[in-house]
Amino acid sequence: MSRSRVLVCECKQEVSSFNPVLGRYEDFAICSGPALLDVHRKVGTEMCGALEVFATHPDIAVVPGYSSRAITSGGTLADGAWHKMSGKFLAAVRAAGAVDGVYLSLHGALASETEHDAEGYLVEETRKIVGPRVPIAVSLDLHGIVTDRILTHCDILTLYHTYPHVDFYETGERAARLLVRLLAGEINPIILRLEIPALVRGYELITETGCWGECVRDAIAFERSPGGLSGGMFIGNPFTDVPDLCSNVFLAADGESQLARARAEAIRIAEKFWAMREHLQQPLTPLAESIACAAAGTGRIVLVDAADATSSGAPGDSNAILRAMVESGHRRTALMPLVDAPAVERAFAAGVGARIRTPIGGALDPARHRPLELDVTVRLLSDGSFRNESHGSTWNGGRTAVLESGPFTIVVTSRAVSLYDRSLFLAHGQNPAWFDSVVVKSPHCQPQFFADGAEALINVDAPGATSANLHSLGHRRCARPIFPLDEGVEFTPHVKLYARHRS
Repeated sequence: MSRSRVLVCECKQEVSSFNPVLGRYEDFAICSGPALLDVHRKVGTEMCGALEVFATHPDIAVVPGYSSRAITSGGTLADGAWHKMSGKFLAAVRAAGAVDGVYLSLHGALASETEHDAEGYLVEETRKIVGPRVPIAVSLDLHGIVTDRILTHCDILTLYHTYPHVDFYETGERAARLLVRLLAGEINPIILRLEIPALVRGYELITETGCWGECVRDAIAFERSPGGLSGGMFIGNPFTDVPDLCSNVFLAADGESQLARARAEAIRIAEKFWAMREHLQQPLTPLAESIACAAAGTGRIVLVDAADATSSGAPGDSNAILRAMVESGHRRTALMPLVDAPAVERAFAAGVGARIRTPIGGALDPARHRPLELDVTVRLLSDGSFRNESHGSTWNGGRTAVLESGPFTIVVTSRAVSLYDRSLFLAHGQNPAWFDSVVVKSPHCQPQFFADGAEALINVDAPGATSANLHSLGHRRCARPIFPLDEGVEFTPHVKLYARHRS
């Protein structure tokens, strides 16, 4: 008996259209063939979850294709990098030959200078290569921008159910299980999508504790019900300014007999979401007030600088909080991350223990930040490669320096890395619990990383390419009107259906 050949590929990055630094091909970890399987072994990613499902089916042979995984989120991908990456991705699809199924691990918020629906392009072109009869399963981040092109050319889709994200592995598992059922002819997916003209950001989006979690749990309940296949909510990435940016209810039902129930449930979830939209915005504290609160604290203060969140696409070079602390004469100890390759090179040239004067920050986004001259002591130098504590994969911030200036300890990387856990700090000998204040450049982290044991957590209204103050960014491409950018936005639920006919 012949085995079913299942091709697996991935392409993952989230971009901020408001980051002036274009993404490069070198900003991605690239692998293909057997190396793809090695990279994902035992690391808790979507691809790992899918591969472990396929491994339980002796009648499935995995065909590893091409993988491009961004070191972290970033600015819009340069067209040259996109053409090279997409070309290699699709070349691997062609090289796989005849396959019986495809699993694509994607993000959903990747865009190049001219291709605003990068994932849609990859799914559509993959479909052209493998033909209409081969089932394609896709997994996406709930911050992805789901499009007609994606849903027209895939057969089934899964997305994260958690924020902060802790179900990478499970999302891949769910996609793989559905693909296995498709290969066996057991299911007939019909996808429902309901667009909502709203951009959201804030603590009420934390699925475990925030009110938005009710909508997600409703979608999960449909997914797990008889006749349900998949479900969730896309809230998009409000910083990826592309035509399809909005929020979406997503449900997949098994056959036409489930459509009426699925349609009613999609509308109910969407109306619940629309009713809570005002609560799904992040209250912010002015910068000067935030620094005053940190100075007056007696315990550890967490200063959330989500406006420079590298995991959301910001460049990571904001020194706004550091500057405000220096200029106010702040005396309590503070730990913070920053991206500044020239400062790192000066530190390497000087060596550990040296005292140097160097500009810090403001080199990448000059419209929002300017360099800050500081006298610093070089405390530690590294190659910037480390394992992250979220799912165990390797991150690399390039050459990295730990610099001290009075009460301030700054972990300076040559390039951006994700900062939604403590990995960068711990890998460089700095435990956030040791400091009076810690600057966290991520909108939401699992509480055990920073919030637990803190006296206060302050969301700072600082300038940046990923500011929750969405009015400050300047959206130009997303469909308007849209809440909260416009006044008096109205919403009438309209369900779109996608059902592929494999003939």
